[in-house]
Amino acid sequence: MMQAEIIDVMIVEDENRLAQLYAELIDNHPWLRLAGVATTLREARELIEAKRPQLLLLDNYLPDGQGISLIENDLLKKTHCSVIFITAASDMNTCSQAIRCGAFDYILKPVSWNRLQQSLERFIQFSQTQRAWKVVDQQNVDSLYQLQAKDFTPKAGNKGIEENTLNLVEGIFIQESGRCYSVDEVVSETGLSKTTARRYLEHCVQKGDLKVEMLYGKIGHPRRMYRRA
Repeated sequence: MMQAEIIDVMIVEDENRLAQLYAELIDNHPWLRLAGVATTLREARELIEAKRPQLLLLDNYLPDGQGISLIENDLLKKTHCSVIFITAASDMNTCSQAIRCGAFDYILKPVSWNRLQQSLERFIQFSQTQRAWKVVDQQNVDSLYQLQAKDFTPKAGNKGIEENTLNLVEGIFIQESGRCYSVDEVVSETGLSKTTARRYLEHCVQKGDLKVEMLYGKIGHPRRMYRRA
């Protein structure tokens, strides 16, 4: 079996907290390595030339232009760099344009961390499979397309969920991946009201990003504790 190679990933995102959360996901994965973080298109082009990453996590709305223009740039073809597009751009034109230009995946904000992790895992498999097969038959080709277009069924909608608040809540669990939190502890960490914290925690459970464990004390009702799924 061919040994996996480390994949260099670059983040192009102007929201600092979001970029930090992406970076933590990459740093915590054994087969991914952070190649750099760019906050503008200009920085991105310079870093791609210098670092030659294999994968970009790319936002669309950047201070000096739109990320979609980077996907269309010959620079990515020249450096053999793939793109996971992570954006608030929900219009069909941007989505279809990204697909036509060969984006590996298209993820809408607010980001489901479970969805992003699945996308990263599929890209790793896709990359390893490409290295393993020098000659392909139809079955091999079909397998590659299935990896790129694997179905993902969302477990919950985002109605009434605000992106920055969701990132704030999910960020706690990314930083302390093995720890359980009560609603009160999340309130203490985030400054949110108890009602809001509980709503966002349950939203994350429905999406599959968090799971619930019941803590049974000697007196009173059991407490719902939340941890990363």
